[in-house]
Amino acid sequence: MGLSDYQYGGTIPVEDMAKAKDFYEGTLGLSGGEEVPDGGITYSCAEGSTVHVFPSPGNAGKTAATLGGWDVQDIESVVDELSSNGVAFEQVDQGPIKTDEKGIATLGDSKTAWFKDPDGNTLALIQA
Repeated sequence: MGLSDYQYGGTIPVEDMAKAKDFYEGTLGLSGGEEVPDGGITYSCAEGSTVHVFPSPGNAGKTAATLGGWDVQDIESVVDELSSNGVAFEQVDQGPIKTDEKGIATLGDSKTAWFKDPDGNTLALIQA
């Protein structure tokens, strides 16, 4: 038995829970968040996956790495929808990774688009 036998849930540190709640619910459209004892909120996503947003003053947005992403079927339509909600997608031109005008990078048969939350945490959309 290895960890591949279990579902994985991502966590995202934020400075201000009210601002984060507005972004994750109002801008990204996550719903049904469950408040938990650490002061955070856990949102359910597809197939039993979760995103846990929690207060971590002084630690939010400290890594340039992508914290997690959502697997989507039609990345162009999701990028368009989120862009209309005010999400700004990253423009990347590093080595083999180059995004188009919408912020979508094509990597072989997959496509990825990166964006940041209000704390600077990098998140992604992935179309495999």
